[in-house]
Amino acid sequence: MDSTTQTTIPVVDFAKWSLSGSARQRVAQNIVDACKKVGFVYIVNHSLPEQLLDEAFDWSRRFFDLPQDEKLKAPHPEGWAVHRGYSWPGLEKVSQAISQDSDQKRAEQLREVPDVKESYDIGSENNPTQPNQWIPEESLPDFRAFMTQFYWECFRVGGEILQALAIGLDLDDNHLLLKHSGNNNQLRLLHYPPIPAEALESHRAARCPAHTDWSSITLLFQDDCGGLEVEDVNRPGSFVPATPIKNAIVMNVGDLLQRWSNDHLRSTSHRVTLPPLSDRFEGEQRVTRRRFSIPYFLAPDPDSMIECIPSCMGADEPAKYEPITQAGYNQMRASMQY
Repeated sequence: MDSTTQTTIPVVDFAKWSLSGSARQRVAQNIVDACKKVGFVYIVNHSLPEQLLDEAFDWSRRFFDLPQDEKLKAPHPEGWAVHRGYSWPGLEKVSQAISQDSDQKRAEQLREVPDVKESYDIGSENNPTQPNQWIPEESLPDFRAFMTQFYWECFRVGGEILQALAIGLDLDDNHLLLKHSGNNNQLRLLHYPPIPAEALESHRAARCPAHTDWSSITLLFQDDCGGLEVEDVNRPGSFVPATPIKNAIVMNVGDLLQRWSNDHLRSTSHRVTLPPLSDRFEGEQRVTRRRFSIPYFLAPDPDSMIECIPSCMGADEPAKYEPITQAGYNQMRASMQY
């Protein structure tokens, strides 16, 4: 790739995934090529219905519009071990630090610049180690039922993408999917409240600092506000906008899939900052619009061993990483976040 060329995020049309033979293979290869070069890809014409996505954003707005005392009826539990429920602005601090190379002082330094966002995390009802924290039914009737349905619909589509990745890596189509029962995934509703642009520009506050995801892959749905940026693989430390495309899935490789693939696939750093267009601000203080996004993280089951995929190693290319379970990797990352 020409180092003078700014990175662009590829767009892959998923419409022909339902076919067989060469058409299906091309879809798979296009996704893997994007994951090798950039680590991010827009997936359009996927099988998640547009109406369902619109409903999901409507429910998210309704949840975050609830009074604070209602949202706090489902608080994120203390500590890092359970990652469910409502996180109020300032509770979470996203970073690349892991517990093995950090200490309490480092954690306190990270928190000097708060992340101005709130979130609500949902998982499978079949995961006893990560119990959901639901608000009472009367606080937002049918919210729980919809989000449970949406969780499994996202997994269905994510499973198709995992199959495509496997085929593009010369594996059996279920090689990756077999380690993902769906019960260890995470559906996250995110709300970035309005904030003066100057607070972000002066680094007194952040929306979501640069980081990579811990998962196998992430499916992201975003509104039209903008603000998501992806590190330019040709210019490390620089970022390019992931401009919203209506109904597209922004799919990215997570750390575990990068380890699995022996760095063949990129887990690329990304962040949420100011929207790129001046009309996203209001008033003399240039206050940002609210931003909503919905990431869905596909993770292997906790006892799954993450070790190098055979097609990604050889006599001249040994495995770069020691095997590790999903639970072991998750512990290293999560203990620094809360």
